[in-house]
Amino acid sequence: MLLTLACFAEAAAQPAEPVRVTKDAKAKKIDVFIGNKLFTSFLYPDSLEKPVLYPLRAANGTVVTRGFPLNPRPGDPTDHPHHIGLWFNFENVNGLDFWNNSYAIPQEKKKDYGWIKTDKILTTSSGPTGALAYHANWTNQQNQVLLEETTRFEFSGTARARTIDRVTTLKAVQDVTFTDAKDGLLGLRLAHELQMPSDKDEKFTDSKGIVTVVKAGTDHVPNGNYLTSAGKRGNDAWSTRGNWCKVYGKMGTDSVTVAILDYPQNPNYPTFWHARGYGLFAANPLGEKIFTNGASAKNLQLKKGESATFRYRVLIDEGAKTLSAKQLNEAAADFAKKKSMATLK
Repeated sequence: MLLTLACFAEAAAQPAEPVRVTKDAKAKKIDVFIGNKLFTSFLYPDSLEKPVLYPLRAANGTVVTRGFPLNPRPGDPTDHPHHIGLWFNFENVNGLDFWNNSYAIPQEKKKDYGWIKTDKILTTSSGPTGALAYHANWTNQQNQVLLEETTRFEFSGTARARTIDRVTTLKAVQDVTFTDAKDGLLGLRLAHELQMPSDKDEKFTDSKGIVTVVKAGTDHVPNGNYLTSAGKRGNDAWSTRGNWCKVYGKMGTDSVTVAILDYPQNPNYPTFWHARGYGLFAANPLGEKIFTNGASAKNLQLKKGESATFRYRVLIDEGAKTLSAKQLNEAAADFAKKKSMATLK
């Protein structure tokens, strides 16, 4: 981990800060502190259709994820109520949509949506690196289990950097097919400032069906941009492959970078980037059909008892400059060497 942190500008001289992981079983929440600052919280209440890390903060406390719907902030778009912090799910598993489920789905339509229910916190630990592992079931609305999920997070940071390593193993309880679809797999909804400026009118629909139109040129807050390891920028990042992608922009006086790194042993590496200018930032290796305009497809099939494992690293940096391509290439190479992140059995 220290090698990774050294990839950050000015970070080589900064020591790793201690990580403290605290549980609140009654609230179904686990807080992660780096140094003496709250970094993020793992939320798994029955009121959410999936577990999430929410919100995510840069080292200076700046929140880099959107507030809506759990804690809306002025100017937050109110579209896509299922976009909460950082999450992991998929649009089509045996025909069930796990991605788009939220409180906004009418009860009569819930039968078409899956639910990810966290039933066990397996371990938490504090120290130079903090850890959290949990078990969850991917179910239909009748609580029939399609997949068992085991996920482990590792958290670390310095005075200016934050790192999340995530490894998720999905084990089939019955035969399952992840039918190639656009919406998946690791998703993050960005703060308003990290959206890309738009030269078109934008229409958003809130959870009550109320439509809001933002006229082109009237929203002066967004200043974000994307860059991939393949050199694709802005809207051109969408549907392309790369072993990393970053979004970057000014938040206050600082330059903030949020990057997702893929792992060489992940299915269908390097991933496709489902990176949208309005603030959805996702890595989806299983959306090949739409991302290639039908030229090829990736339908992941797991027989009962088989499993698939996905590993990702999320980097958050704030300072005078955004992380360079060279620094992110070094960070990706370091992550590719990591072999110790096994899920708990």
